[in-house]
Amino acid sequence: MNQLFDIACNFTHEAFANDLDEVINSAVNVGVNKFLVVSAELTDQPSINKIVKNNNCYFTTGVHPHHAKTFNSDSVLKMHELVSKYNPNALGEMGLDFFRNISSYEEQMYAFEEQIKLAIKFNKPLFLHQRESHEPFIKLIDKYKNDIDKAVVHCFTGTQNELDDYLDNGFYVGLTGWICDERRNKELRKSIKNIPLDKLMIETDSPYLIPRNLSPKPNKNRNEPKYLMHIANEIAKLREEPLELICESTYKNGEDFFSLT
Repeated sequence: MNQLFDIACNFTHEAFANDLDEVINSAVNVGVNKFLVVSAELTDQPSINKIVKNNNCYFTTGVHPHHAKTFNSDSVLKMHELVSKYNPNALGEMGLDFFRNISSYEEQMYAFEEQIKLAIKFNKPLFLHQRESHEPFIKLIDKYKNDIDKAVVHCFTGTQNELDDYLDNGFYVGLTGWICDERRNKELRKSIKNIPLDKLMIETDSPYLIPRNLSPKPNKNRNEPKYLMHIANEIAKLREEPLELICESTYKNGEDFFSLT
């Protein structure tokens, strides 16, 4: 059976409050046997600790740009303490999101920069989020690029030019079920062949981003890791590569990136 590594699972989301063990077991039964539990805010850490304790899960520590308004100088000290104590596999989900602007520009820039500095201090990979903010995002990255160990731009939905910037920095690229929407993804579905196989990872970002062409759709459109194989199939078709190659490469990339080997 092909093996897959889902590098973005929002398992602390309320959508999984009642059946997370069943969700994980269903995914394992179809070959998805590694999961990265993504932190949205520092208060997620106790829940994450419980999740990773009894499952084949790995995790990040960090603050999503939507929650940047909660991030201050005390948060820097708290995050430093959490990273020291729990040794996450990456820091994030950090970055910028000017599509919804739930936190202000200044709040997002501060939280992003401070988390980059912490990742450098602890020599941890960056787990990155960027939406409608590429120019300031890459400008801040450029400020620290010589000291950044590894980074993955998760849930990539951008342009070829944005992709070129990330690849020029040696970043990995995470693709989601967004790739399964032929209406909104024409450019990405063409440029997907330009992502080097050794820089590609895949994810569900569950419970979000249910693949549009998934049939039948699950109750309440909740996305789950068990649908990662559907995404892998779509990527294989678009890249005109064997599914086995996509599975093997992305699995190895995930293990290497998050230092699991």
